[in-house]
Amino acid sequence: MSLPTRVHIVEVGPRDGLQNEKVSVATDTKLALIDRLGAAGLSRIEATAFVSPKWVPQMADADAVLAGLQRRAGVVYPVLTPNLQGFERAVAAGATEVAVFAAASEAFSQKNINCSIAESLARFEPVLARAQTVGIRVRGYVSCVLGCPYQGAVAPTAVAEVAARLYAMGCYEVSLGDTIGVGTPRQTQTMLAAVAKQVPMDRLAGHYHDTYGMAIANIYASLEMGVATFDASVAGLGGCPYAQGASGNVATEDVVYLLEGLGIESGVDLASLVDCAAWISEVLGKPPGSKVARARKPCQNP
Repeated sequence: MSLPTRVHIVEVGPRDGLQNEKVSVATDTKLALIDRLGAAGLSRIEATAFVSPKWVPQMADADAVLAGLQRRAGVVYPVLTPNLQGFERAVAAGATEVAVFAAASEAFSQKNINCSIAESLARFEPVLARAQTVGIRVRGYVSCVLGCPYQGAVAPTAVAEVAARLYAMGCYEVSLGDTIGVGTPRQTQTMLAAVAKQVPMDRLAGHYHDTYGMAIANIYASLEMGVATFDASVAGLGGCPYAQGASGNVATEDVVYLLEGLGIESGVDLASLVDCAAWISEVLGKPPGSKVARARKPCQNP
């Protein structure tokens, strides 16, 4: 199969990236980050999460973030909503797109959200029903698609079953997440082949963590299978909480660099993105977690 000519990047740094930062990030900083990402050409920027501040303190200002957005034409700002209560809060705050989150691993679902996979999916049914009545699009996430920190290997058929349920419920797209970053290209393609039997390939997205340095390789393997949407986080924000000191989300700059080298359009200006990565890393007091930003800004980030 030939590679896609254009790829869509879903920027998850302001939500999935920042929520793992130990230092509290000011609302104004989050808003500035989102604005810089939009200026760089990213058109899908996950802004925040309407979750309990008790469990995710970094997202306690979700309402303020949505209220303060300087919305750009052609840019959507999805937010994570774990249940109907979170969904209603998000809608009241002005959300126009939301995301729900399930797991392909039974052990992870029990440990992470204290319920079975079936129970978690049942929680989403009223969210999807309500979203349809108010005209809000819903994206689905599936975690642990290539391995689980508690049970180890995860069968591709298990991933396919959860993805199919989310798609059947009404999710317009399903993002497949290698939560602990253990996957390799062959495993990735085997998993995608299984999922594509139940969900169209053009409705799938890749969300690969870089714990073992395989994220870019897994993205290329996914491109070969026809996947044309990928999640990424500026500066590689967001560590892996299941592997001390390990990388988390693949860096958006590294993904854009790969795509440019392959002649694939993304609509993102790499120079502006690298500047954004350098800026947010300086604010957070650490070097960027991306190879490209370190190569392009060696003096600022020794």
